[in-house]
Amino acid sequence: MALKIVVLAKQVPDTRNVGKDAMTAEGTVNRAALPAIFNPEDLNALEQALRLKEQNPGSTVGILTMGPPRAGEIIRQGLYRGADTGWLLTDRLFAGADTLATSYALATAIQKIGDVDIVIGGRQAIDGDTAQVGPQVAQKLGLNQVTYVEDVKEVKEVNGVKKVTVKRVIDGGVETVEAPLPVVITVNGSAAPCRPCNAKLVMKYKRATCPMERPADGTDYDYLYEERPYLTLNQWSVADVDGDAAQCGLSGSPTKVKAVKNIVFQAKESKTLTASDADVEGMIKELLDEKIIG
Repeated sequence: MALKIVVLAKQVPDTRNVGKDAMTAEGTVNRAALPAIFNPEDLNALEQALRLKEQNPGSTVGILTMGPPRAGEIIRQGLYRGADTGWLLTDRLFAGADTLATSYALATAIQKIGDVDIVIGGRQAIDGDTAQVGPQVAQKLGLNQVTYVEDVKEVKEVNGVKKVTVKRVIDGGVETVEAPLPVVITVNGSAAPCRPCNAKLVMKYKRATCPMERPADGTDYDYLYEERPYLTLNQWSVADVDGDAAQCGLSGSPTKVKAVKNIVFQAKESKTLTASDADVEGMIKELLDEKIIG
C-alpha cells in the first residue's frame, strides 16, 4: 500500500547547551550564539515515517519546514536519511509566527501538497515546548490526530478504509490506538532514535539547495542544477501556498512574548522534613510565601 507521508520538522537553536551568551540584552534568544539543529523529536518522527515507507513499497516521505533559507539544511538532513523530497516555507511574512500562525502556514502548505495520507511530527520543539502545532494543524485541516506516540506499528486497509495502528503513552501506562487515514501524528522523544545519514545519499544530495540559499552570483556548481533537477529544493512563499498574509507571521500571532529570561538555579540550603502534618503544612506555607507555587 503506497502512502504519501509528510514530516513536519523545524530547525531550532540548541537550547540544551545554553551558555552565558545565549541571551541578548533585550531578553531574547541570541540565535547567533547557539548552533542550529534538527529539532530532536522531529527526528524521532522522521524515523517512524521512514519505517512506514519501508513497510509499504511505493510510499514517499517529504520534509516540510518553515524558516529562513538556511533552514533548507533540515530538508537535506532528511534526504540524507532516506526522505524523497522536501518543501521550505520561507518568506518575510512568515517571520515572528507563534504556534497559531505556524500551524496555519503548515496547513496551507499541506493542502497545496495534496492527497497526504499521514502528517507526522515531533511532540514539541525544544525552543518553545508548547506541543501545540501538531494538534492545531490537525484542527485546521479537519483531520484525525493521535498524540504522544511512541511507535507507529502498521497501516492496513480494512473494508476499503486505511487505518494506522500506533502505541501511545498515557498517564499510568501505554495504549494501542487505531485511527483512519488521513491522520496527524505527533511523536515523543522516547520513540526510536532516527537512523544515521546514509553516505551514498549524502553524496547525492549534498549540493541540494533552495533557490534563496545560493549566492546571488551563482556557484561553482551551477551546471549541476540543470543536469540534476532533484538538487533544487521546493521553496514556497505565502503567495505560493495561497496563504492569507494577515494570518501569517507577526500579524497572525495573538501570542506576544513579554520577556525571555535565563534562570540559573543555585543551591542554598536544605531542610529535612518528616511526614508530619505540621512539617507538610509549613513547607506549603513557605512555598506560597516565596511565590514558588500558587
